[in-house]
Amino acid sequence: MFCQKCGSIMVPAKHGGKTRLRCPRCKFSTNMTKREKIAIKEEVKIKKTDQIEVVDKKIETLPKTKEECPKCHHAEAYYWVVQTRSADEAPTQFFKCTKCMHTWRKY
Repeated sequence: MFCQKCGSIMVPAKHGGKTRLRCPRCKFSTNMTKREKIAIKEEVKIKKTDQIEVVDKKIETLPKTKEECPKCHHAEAYYWVVQTRSADEAPTQFFKCTKCMHTWRKY
């Protein structure tokens, strides 16, 4: 629900033992309808199986090539091509070392 005065999103807040909708910007508040109370209760009921597990893992999506890193001299790097200049000139090749993550380019 949106605030009638300023248009911000109303948030549920306890006031005097009752739950009301309150605008965080202009402090306007109003009573909640029965439908809004049910919707809030449904959002709170999250099962443990519904939670998403976040895995911090590096995903390799770029292709690899045999290119020597100028920093650590490792022989393998990720690569991508970008058209950085006008269409009639050759694109720029970018490389990123798979070992030290140093990035460089070739024109």
